[in-house]
Amino acid sequence: MKGWHFAVAAVLLVAALVFWATRPEPVAVSLVTVERGAVELSVANTRAGTVEACRRAKLSMPIGGQIDRLLVTEGDHVEEGQLLMALWNLDRAARLAEARAALVSATRDSESLCIASRSDQREARRLVGLAASKLVAAESADLAEARAEASAANCAAGEARRLQAEAAVQTAEAMLSQTELKAPFAGVVAEVTGELGEYVTPSPPGIPTPPAIDLITDDCHYISAPIDEVDASDIAVGMPVRVSFDAFRGRDFEATVTRISPYVEDFEKQARTVEVEAELTALPDGIRLLAGYSADMEIILDSHELALRIPSEVIIDGRWVLVVNSEGYLEKRQITTGVANWRHTEITDGLAVGEGVVANVGGAGVVEGARAEVGDAGRN
Repeated sequence: MKGWHFAVAAVLLVAALVFWATRPEPVAVSLVTVERGAVELSVANTRAGTVEACRRAKLSMPIGGQIDRLLVTEGDHVEEGQLLMALWNLDRAARLAEARAALVSATRDSESLCIASRSDQREARRLVGLAASKLVAAESADLAEARAEASAANCAAGEARRLQAEAAVQTAEAMLSQTELKAPFAGVVAEVTGELGEYVTPSPPGIPTPPAIDLITDDCHYISAPIDEVDASDIAVGMPVRVSFDAFRGRDFEATVTRISPYVEDFEKQARTVEVEAELTALPDGIRLLAGYSADMEIILDSHELALRIPSEVIIDGRWVLVVNSEGYLEKRQITTGVANWRHTEITDGLAVGEGVVANVGGAGVVEGARAEVGDAGRN
């Protein structure tokens, strides 16, 4: 009987040794701690956005001609109304001087005729009064009245000729202004096309040509970025925006949605987008934006400040996480999620503060049922 017990014990011992020798090695896992913090529901642009100047004008001359004066260079700051470029215009300037001289002459003629008219009117009133008192003949009073009416007509004609001369001056000024290119707003000259002595030609209908001067504002910018049409319906003017620039990596800037395009663009097949614009708040000292910078826009649709959260990348199929059970094995746990973005996901059920969740999901051997080994630095 004792020999039988010994044989059973030996078999069990051998089985235990075989199991121990052939059991799978534990997989190394790292854990992330469930914590409370801010979680935001957001949408981002599908393609890179762009920094746009608040105002930009690609200025061209309305007529052709030879560049006579070029008063700015690229990078110059200009004020509203400042003259930037002028074509040869001595002929038009002479016509303007001629029109102004004609206006002076017409004004003086009108004044002379109207002075005479007022004098004739006074004389007519005097003679009419005398004729009523039988002190002068009635014919004299009638002639005086006729002369006063004729003088009044001459005065009105003189005023009409003055107005005509004034209109001629305005026409000559408009013709001269066609040879001058002035800044419609204060800004910086981004580009100048043309040199002194060169001939400029206005764009024919339907055939764009380079602008003579490209003028932009350098102290006011906004961000324009395409948002997928599926997400656009959730966006509203006034929503907060987080903006990042390739030129300032690692830094985020605050902005606010100011405009949502009223139509959908379809430049690419299967990629319909809505253009959304956001205005930046005050920039930190030392940060200077340039029109044309690439930018990424993250629009905050909703935000929970003290949500129970975990990193979004540790969630499996949107409703599972891996945890290490009391026996040291990996097991799936079902969770319920709330607000989420690519960084964090809110957990509304299934986890508690301080619990550890497997972070290296997708690693070799990190599957449900595997024996886990949490490293000393495995809990984050």
